[in-house]
Amino acid sequence: MSRAATTRDRLRGVPPEAPRRPPRRRVRRPVDPKRRLAVRLGVLLAALGLAAWVVWGSPLLAVSTVRVDGAGSLTAEQVRAAAGVAEGTPLLRVDVDAAAARVARLPQVASVQVTRGWPQTVVVTVEERVPVAVVEEAGTRSLVDAGGVLFDTVTGRPPAGVVPLDVATPGPDDAATRAGLAALVELPRDVRVQVASVAARSGNDVTLVLTDGTTVLWGTAAESAEKADVLVALMDQLASGALEPATTIDVSAPSAVVLR
Repeated sequence: MSRAATTRDRLRGVPPEAPRRPPRRRVRRPVDPKRRLAVRLGVLLAALGLAAWVVWGSPLLAVSTVRVDGAGSLTAEQVRAAAGVAEGTPLLRVDVDAAAARVARLPQVASVQVTRGWPQTVVVTVEERVPVAVVEEAGTRSLVDAGGVLFDTVTGRPPAGVVPLDVATPGPDDAATRAGLAALVELPRDVRVQVASVAARSGNDVTLVLTDGTTVLWGTAAESAEKADVLVALMDQLASGALEPATTIDVSAPSAVVLR
């Protein structure tokens, strides 16, 4: 402001302007490193605690569905009941090995796998035993798989391709059972349906009877694949008329077959 203006302001009673001061600079106080670390640790622990709650206790990752794959003769409800996985259980708390062990106790189950399907599903995948033969003990008829395991009972006709097997003591450790099943397993399904019955007095004496009454002397379980190939070829030739009809086919030595 000019000196003349200042004089006029004094005559008018206007107080003079105060001299301008330079702006103050804000001085930031240094943050205590320990305090900063404590804050960060607190945030981290809170986040970990929240994550742990979500995984272990929150319904967001709890079982809402138990899915069953591969069941055939068994119902999905039977498998679920055996697995024993309760809905609402946090998925990470599900003991999948224990659940699989419980399902494996079902006689019809050959193998089972239990897995977690995030976020809310448990998947039970079963492989059921495939019946090959049916045996009878004390009036009870049981299905038998290729390993000789008796796993289910039947009261009516067995499934197609399941052949009556006559052995004294059926089971996976019985040599006669294993020999009789070895013959059936090697036969193609379209030929197996033409087998009316199999008898095995021992592991070295297996006999098949076809639906047309033909007797097939199989012998031991040795070379079962070769015996099956020879029998299939002979049946084709007999059906076509290339060979004279026979009531007995001896394939016990597949390199020297006898028909009579």
